[in-house]
Amino acid sequence: MTTSHETLAARLEARFGDIVCRVPSTCGELTYEVGKEDLLEVGTALRDESDFGIDQLIDVCGVDYLTYGEVEWTTNTATDSGFSRGVERKPVILDESDTFNPRRFAVVYHLMSVANNTRLRLRVFTGDGNPPIVPSVVAIWNSANWFEREAFDMFGILFEGHPDLRRIMTDYGFIGHPFRKDFPLSGNVEVSYDADKGRVVYQPVSIEDRTLVPRVIRNDNRYSADLKDTAKDG
Repeated sequence: MTTSHETLAARLEARFGDIVCRVPSTCGELTYEVGKEDLLEVGTALRDESDFGIDQLIDVCGVDYLTYGEVEWTTNTATDSGFSRGVERKPVILDESDTFNPRRFAVVYHLMSVANNTRLRLRVFTGDGNPPIVPSVVAIWNSANWFEREAFDMFGILFEGHPDLRRIMTDYGFIGHPFRKDFPLSGNVEVSYDADKGRVVYQPVSIEDRTLVPRVIRNDNRYSADLKDTAKDG
């Protein structure tokens, strides 16, 4: 971590106290977590106060932590059932009465100060609401407009106060949000041209599920050193 970023960290903690919480980093990035109820206050201060001067929003991205920390591929034995999440699918939440894990969905903001030559990341969790909602920061950094639309399209995260929140990557009739970890690998519907109707139609997916089986290195006699070819002497 550079001296300028440590200075920024000290200013952040002195200014906001418990409102922000520093997230440990393994790559030298300065990252703080902030509650969504404090996002607009913190963002406005970061932009307007000279101690920070965060005048540019570089990127906004969504994150789905549904399977965070789970390992699919660690194994020492063969299997005929596979380890892919495409085999054991978790149900998609459709009922409005259902709630999410409060720390499942997050929005990450990549920020920069040109004057101070510093970078900062903010992470905001959406809470347990269904659908997940966070405030829009378009009024603070206008460049967030299309980034927030992309996070909405891919993850289904709503941005309250966004001036034109609609899909930006997928088709108009697309069902679901493809970057969610519980989104079916083969999708929900497929499109084809119907000659009788003279137009493109949607229909159920016809792709059959398949089991993905990883290669497993086995410790048996086939890998014995005695069976390996050896170079002949001179």
